[in-house]
Amino acid sequence: MIISSNPATGTELARYEPQSAQEVDGILDAAASAQAVWRRCDVTERTPLLREMARVLREGRDTYAALITAEMGKPINEARAEIDKCALTCDYYADHAPAHLADRPVASNAAESAVVYDPLGVVLAVMPWNYPFWQFFRFAAPALAAGNGALLKHANNVPQCALAVEEVVRKASASEGLCRTLLIEVDQVAGIIADPRIAAVTLTGSTEVGAIVAAQAAAVLKKQVLELGGSDPFVVLADADIDRAAATAVKARYVNVGQSCVNAKRFIVEEAVADEFVAAFTAAASALKVGDPTDPDTAIGPMARAGLRDTLHDQVQRTLAAGADLKLGGEIPDGPGCYYPPTVLDHVRPGMAAFDEETFGPVAAITRAADADEAIALANRTEYGLGAALWTSDLDRARRLARALDAGAVFINGMVASDPRLPFGGIKKSGYGRELGAEGIREFVNVKTVWIGPATPTS
Repeated sequence: MIISSNPATGTELARYEPQSAQEVDGILDAAASAQAVWRRCDVTERTPLLREMARVLREGRDTYAALITAEMGKPINEARAEIDKCALTCDYYADHAPAHLADRPVASNAAESAVVYDPLGVVLAVMPWNYPFWQFFRFAAPALAAGNGALLKHANNVPQCALAVEEVVRKASASEGLCRTLLIEVDQVAGIIADPRIAAVTLTGSTEVGAIVAAQAAAVLKKQVLELGGSDPFVVLADADIDRAAATAVKARYVNVGQSCVNAKRFIVEEAVADEFVAAFTAAASALKVGDPTDPDTAIGPMARAGLRDTLHDQVQRTLAAGADLKLGGEIPDGPGCYYPPTVLDHVRPGMAAFDEETFGPVAAITRAADADEAIALANRTEYGLGAALWTSDLDRARRLARALDAGAVFINGMVASDPRLPFGGIKKSGYGRELGAEGIREFVNVKTVWIGPATPTS
């Protein structure tokens, strides 16, 4: 049984029977048939669908945002911003897909040669609960524009969001079957990946689940894009604007209640300014309002599930037992809901849980570095490589140090965030492949060489 519950209250919202094998087979058939027609449309014939998707998202903004808040606890203002970003991304690819997918002439020994971009087919998207609309639309907008079909297997704690995503595309007048939601159990996924009607797989989620899905796709030689875990460093050098860095750091850590692969998690600060940074960061974190996620003033709502909170609290306790200092929070509050307070840990070092492991919740780990070289070394001392932030007033040095950071994106004097104009993805155990930008739309295409020799001379 697939159950939707409100993490702020524990109240059950809805329940669904998983789709049968026969129902799934029908969805796969419909998707393959719809995509076979869709792929023959020119990209300029596909982009109006994206504009309609953006319109539907904006018209239903409050309804969809409220659904996100109810199912996974995201504060309502952040939920509205998530819908806005989905619409913006649809508009971006409506505007830029024709250029990103344009044939690219290449000089060769042929009379004419070019690189062209053809769709792969139906892509299975296995997506998490933390951004239940955004995770899908950042994949689907470019994938649909490129001529692919899309099937969504969402996390089973957000089934209503999953069905709402399908509704958005249907209301935008997509071909019947082109984009569908699969309400299925985890053990059904491997069979769908192996099905010949599926051309490729994209997954956002944990590194552990990513490895399983990658193996399943590799066994049948299907393309994958994986956006996995992260333990992003937020490096603050001694010449940084400390007040601005601390204010941004709090947002970077606690947005979405700290439940994002690309949240800043390890704050690595030069010793000379560490006390100043810790004081400013802790003061700002303590001012965040914890409570009802439907209240526009709330910054910290509940975590999505009780098990996630238990795991996080265990990481905090193990880090404190290893010698870190607790500056704020660190205790599970009484009362209903999966709440955990903004927590700040100082003097965190390698070997401690909050440094070595991904902390998926509102816990900040502050590590002190002797100098910039040690700060960069500490930033790279992780099995992950999704994003990194670097704060300094010396931009020439920042450009050099950015090349030394092991990450798919480095933001200088800013907060790491995805942007439809820029490629997004990681290295190491944060996955491979890219979403967004020109690179993202070309992930699920056949990059095809077309070579044309001279025409046969006529006699």
